[in-house]
Amino acid sequence: MGGRILIVGVGNAGLKIADGLARSGKVDELILCDISPEGGPDIAGMLDSCYDCDVKFVEVDGLRQIKLEKLLRSEKPDMVVQSASLTSPWVMHGRKDKVAAALSQAGLGVQLPAQLPILSTVMKAIREVDFNGPVANLSFPDVTHTILGRLGLAPTIGLGNVSISLLRVRAALRKNLKQEKGLVDSFPLIRLIAHHNQVYNVMEARMPDDPRQCCRVYLGEEGRRADELAYQGYPIIPDIDFNIITAVAALPAILALLPGAEPLRFSVPAPQALPGGYPVVISDGQVELDLPEDVTLQEAVDFHRQFTRNDGVEEVTEDGTVLFTDKAKQAVQDIDPHLCEPLTLDKCLPRWLLLMSYMNS
Repeated sequence: MGGRILIVGVGNAGLKIADGLARSGKVDELILCDISPEGGPDIAGMLDSCYDCDVKFVEVDGLRQIKLEKLLRSEKPDMVVQSASLTSPWVMHGRKDKVAAALSQAGLGVQLPAQLPILSTVMKAIREVDFNGPVANLSFPDVTHTILGRLGLAPTIGLGNVSISLLRVRAALRKNLKQEKGLVDSFPLIRLIAHHNQVYNVMEARMPDDPRQCCRVYLGEEGRRADELAYQGYPIIPDIDFNIITAVAALPAILALLPGAEPLRFSVPAPQALPGGYPVVISDGQVELDLPEDVTLQEAVDFHRQFTRNDGVEEVTEDGTVLFTDKAKQAVQDIDPHLCEPLTLDKCLPRWLLLMSYMNS
């Protein structure tokens, strides 16, 4: 197995993913792409020196579709990893002011204008050049893929989120098996149905009082429920260091999409432009759902709707317009009600500038 991977966006998370891919020994070449050349060539040179993987940096603005098309044609990657956004979702972390409180209460959906523009431009470029390889996306996939799916622009899979929760389940299971048997020589099949909106509770080891709010964890081919495992790990307070586990959780799915990779049963966000995260089988560059036998797709989709609303999104219409929840609208009412007006792709950049004017105030 080997291949060439283009990574769009080498911020904190993108860099960690690049490091993991380079050290995996399963990638021939990484092309790191970012709008800012500051540090980019040095990062590429560092990774190139550390591992048996060729790494280079290319300066490209992710909002310039023609530039991205030229890059795709010249580099001919086997797959694309999209990890860029206009503003990091961590940008408001730790702030206690009125704006930060309002945006937190509204949910991450209100920050879609920061997550969609580069992602949608990348996907338009990919469509224009008839790129047939897989695309893995890190930018709020549980919601952005549904929007882009309405427009025929959805990436192959998302990264992070449900995959993070799966790693937490695996770690808890490992500890439990060690206590029972003294050693762990194998794990049962682990499948999760879980949403981005549930990740903080999982990472903080806070199991909801209402079992209907828990991640759905299924063990073995028979799908034995063990939801509690998602909440048994060491409690970790939300911080940008979450990107460590985000990157590690992303690697299995990315590597499984490379040419010649072994099939993988895993759980990933937003396959087939679905909301939330699902168990899948990745094989020969294709991604198929791998739901437990007694779980229907409609049941899984319905499960995710409540958590999409918790993120502030009431509905994504057939033309890709985002409608926000009443709770989100109420949360930003005293800041600027325009922040929760219906959102379309063409309104994202102006809405992002409006959002930034308050974030920077």
